[in-house]
Amino acid sequence: MRGRAFVLALALPFGLVGCGSTPSPTASSSPTPTGGPWVLFQSGSPTPSPRGSWFNGTPPAGLPSVSFLSTSSACTIGWPDSGQVLIPMNITPVSGGFKVEWPSAYGSYYRITAVPQGLVAGPQPEPTWQTVTAGSGCTTSATITGLTSGAPYIIWLDAPDTPRGADGTRSLYSGKSGVVKPL
Repeated sequence: MRGRAFVLALALPFGLVGCGSTPSPTASSSPTPTGGPWVLFQSGSPTPSPRGSWFNGTPPAGLPSVSFLSTSSACTIGWPDSGQVLIPMNITPVSGGFKVEWPSAYGSYYRITAVPQGLVAGPQPEPTWQTVTAGSGCTTSATITGLTSGAPYIIWLDAPDTPRGADGTRSLYSGKSGVVKPL
């Protein structure tokens, strides 16, 4: 009961003022202690457009230098446009297989396989995956051998340890070719 009596005692004076009673002679009728408006406006002048060396292509003093990815010829490979959903690959047919190359930016190791596209009655055979460790360069490559010359295959690439961004999203983690045939 103490809690209710306390709330009622606090609410009673506020309720009486709001119900048409006249305020006490000591109450102020102005909204602010100074009697002025609640919002003040001041005239000013427009801010000038920024100028300086930064807008001429030179960073201001005190900023750290910026380094970009390597521009060596190995890093300037024209990767096929995969629509930014799949890891891009360059596939070169060789005798009885393929040489496959892709950017090293998607993990420290990869799995790659060539899946035959010929019709098979019954269950499909499990693909044989080859594990490839990424090097320190811009690209990683693997050679798949032991395939039937002229037969259709699709190359699958998997990046099981794809890093995650700061927002938790995963980088690209798989790649797939169209139908390719070894020499």
